[in-house]
Amino acid sequence: MENTDFNTEKIIGILLITVALALFVPYTLLTITFDYPNILREDTGVILTRFKAGGNALIWTWFAFALVGLPLLGAYVLMGQKLENKSWFVRLATIIGILGLVVQMIGLLRWTFVVPVLATNFANGNEMTKEASKVAFQVIHQYGGVILGEHLGQLFTIGWTVMMSMVFHKLRLFPTWLIGMGYVASAIYLLAQAELFATVMPDFPVWDLAGFLGSTLWLIWLVIVGVKFLKMRVENSEFDLIRR
Repeated sequence: MENTDFNTEKIIGILLITVALALFVPYTLLTITFDYPNILREDTGVILTRFKAGGNALIWTWFAFALVGLPLLGAYVLMGQKLENKSWFVRLATIIGILGLVVQMIGLLRWTFVVPVLATNFANGNEMTKEASKVAFQVIHQYGGVILGEHLGQLFTIGWTVMMSMVFHKLRLFPTWLIGMGYVASAIYLLAQAELFATVMPDFPVWDLAGFLGSTLWLIWLVIVGVKFLKMRVENSEFDLIRR
């Protein structure tokens, strides 16, 4: 029984660490090759032109960025199964976390299966086609990107982080500073929602660094939580943190 418990914790830790670190790879590539996310502040025609110039390599990079977080589904489920009998809302937190990952992946996949078509139409079409492609991009970006990926996806992720931090605190699984880090990352990440409201209300106050700082701090928190799970094992069906 102990070996099974330990193996589960080890899998959770490996998944959390691997995904958190792996996310930096496609993100960095997109920053270098596509000037992401700054490119999103450019005119729609510029975005589509740059995307078309990126070719298949850019499409595959976006595909990797969308799916690299998929193993987190396993980590969320295993963590939920491990803790759901110790706190009544762990199952709810797991559902929220999974929903967050799914809607974010759906939002990101627009860059793989929708934007390439619009970029090609923009590059090869007449003026009417170019204008139609720009309008279509704005619609799909506002829906798939702003509503699904960034608004719902981020809110669900923040909800999962806050709820799991509460569980960690209740069960005294991790140090207070790590639990506090989860709350701080969530609070900063939540401030990034202002930029989404600014897309429809230009005067809405925005802290430009909130998204970058919040997401980066959350990924660092995820890595540390993963490390803690690697150092954990179950004794007498209760969690005890083993410091090595």
